[in-house]
Amino acid sequence: MGVVKLEIRCPQTVNGIRLEPDPDWSFDALLSEIDSLEKKLNVSSSVPLPFTKTKSREFFGENGIKRSPSAFVMRISDEEFEDSEGEAEEVHDRGSAKAARFNCDEFYLSGSDDSDNESSLQVETYLMNEVGLVESALVELTHEHQLGVKEEIRSKISSLETDFMNESEKSSSAHAKVDKYREARREVERKFDVQYQRRIAEALDNHLTAIQRDHELKSQIEERKIRSDAAHAEAKRREKALQEERLRQEKAKAEAEAKLKAEEAKRVASEAERRAAKEAAEREADKASKANTSEVSQTEALGGPTATSSVVLNAQPKGFDTDKTKNSYSGGNMLRAAESALNLERERLQKLKELDERNQSLRSSSNEDFGSTERHIARLIRQIRGTKDNVRTKASELIKIFSNPRCPQTISIASFAKKVVSHCESPDNAAFACGHVIVLVTSQFPQAMDLLVAELQRACIYTVPKHISYSKSTFESKEAYWKAIGYREDDGKIESTKDYLKRLESYMKLYGALVQTEVAGGQNVHGLKEGWAWLARFLNALPANIYTAVALNAFLQMAGFALFRKYKSQFMKLLNIISENFLNALRAQEDPELRPIMAEIQSYLEDRKFLQEPEGRALQGSLLSSVMVPDSDYQDSYHQPNRYFY
Repeated sequence: MGVVKLEIRCPQTVNGIRLEPDPDWSFDALLSEIDSLEKKLNVSSSVPLPFTKTKSREFFGENGIKRSPSAFVMRISDEEFEDSEGEAEEVHDRGSAKAARFNCDEFYLSGSDDSDNESSLQVETYLMNEVGLVESALVELTHEHQLGVKEEIRSKISSLETDFMNESEKSSSAHAKVDKYREARREVERKFDVQYQRRIAEALDNHLTAIQRDHELKSQIEERKIRSDAAHAEAKRREKALQEERLRQEKAKAEAEAKLKAEEAKRVASEAERRAAKEAAEREADKASKANTSEVSQTEALGGPTATSSVVLNAQPKGFDTDKTKNSYSGGNMLRAAESALNLERERLQKLKELDERNQSLRSSSNEDFGSTERHIARLIRQIRGTKDNVRTKASELIKIFSNPRCPQTISIASFAKKVVSHCESPDNAAFACGHVIVLVTSQFPQAMDLLVAELQRACIYTVPKHISYSKSTFESKEAYWKAIGYREDDGKIESTKDYLKRLESYMKLYGALVQTEVAGGQNVHGLKEGWAWLARFLNALPANIYTAVALNAFLQMAGFALFRKYKSQFMKLLNIISENFLNALRAQEDPELRPIMAEIQSYLEDRKFLQEPEGRALQGSLLSSVMVPDSDYQDSYHQPNRYFY
């Protein structure tokens, strides 16, 4: 079949209207072209038409932007038509409307597919039909209404979006404020909780303190009640005993008067005999002393240990009577001590002996048991701690006991001296605190100081100071010598040197703390003057050995600070003597057991520890833990190794 080419060439102008069909027209462009056609038709018509538009339509795009009108151009082309060009012109006169001009390209006509060709040749003429004015106006109004509705909707959407953004910002700000307020409230509540907990703790502490005070008050009231009942019963018993004793004395008085004359005669005879025996014993002792003195002089001439003051006496074991001791040993014993120190010791021991005899007489003549008072004194001494309130309280209670008429003062003082000396062996003994209590008590009862020092010197000969040298001719064995210098015997066994040195150190620390103690409003009758005298007598008379080295070190540790503050350069001279003479004498012995104590004394001198206040010398303030102190004697089971031995 052949190919038929048909060319339709549209006219360029129709009634003065130029038409340029364009297949890419949009709907807005088409409407603009229709407006232009209506204007031209209105101008060419002599009769005014209804609904004549005086203003062209305005078209807006989707974004609300006004579009400029343009001509309606439509082109139709087909590549299958070659070298054929046709013109077709069709004018439709309905409603005095003029047809538009089309410029058409080639059309392909194929005999094999007529339906396709016919459909392709059919021109959609409905766009070219003349539209009525009413319909046109209706369409225009409808379109404008739609545009207005769209614009209104768009503006409302924009307004809603703006309101939404504002509300979101307000909501975010409100949430931030709420979070900040919540955090502030939490912080305030936390502070309130801390304050509340602190108040609860303070209230609990106050409550516990009040309960403790109530318990103490109740215990004191109960104790006073028990004491009152016991005193009342004791008074009745004593009154009854006194009546019985009075009757017995009256009955025995007659018998005593009869025997008195006979006993008086016997006593006079025995006294004369005793004096004669004593004078003979003293003459023998003087002869032995002169012989030993000549031996010492010969020893010093040969290079032996020297001392500026040495006294030769018979052996005097602790607790023995002087006359009996002299008669119990065949030879003399070298006693190293200053004569003034021995005289003071003798006077104090005599006072203590007289006090013991008086107390023994009181105990035998009275049916009252003074054990409760002695136990009370022992309990108070065990409760002494290194605080100001504790020291003041214990001293006041001890002074009240001394002033109590129920118990003789001599018994209270003797018990006080013994308990203080025995307590210094305890590992929890506070030497400086005990020194304060002793000074406070003895400032009210001065006679108690000599008795306490006598007890201390009887327990430790180095507090005199004095030293007994070992001599085979004087002592039967080493054990006898050790007993003479203060070793204890338990079940027939002598204590070890470690235990003895530990006790010796405790006694010397108490003595050193006592001589340097000063209290406000009270006088220490055995103060630094006595401490200076002790140190001078020690260096003048005592030899250098393990016992004297431990005693000297303990004394310097406790009293060296106070002695240096008072005597300055004079005390430094004594320290030089210790360094040059005492330590050199220890080194010359080349004894390994002396190395630890020599190192301590050397460190004290080289480090100038006498410039530092000893620990515990200054009493602390009140402590809650010091209110309750156990009364049990648990210290007996405590073991503390001695540091002077490896």
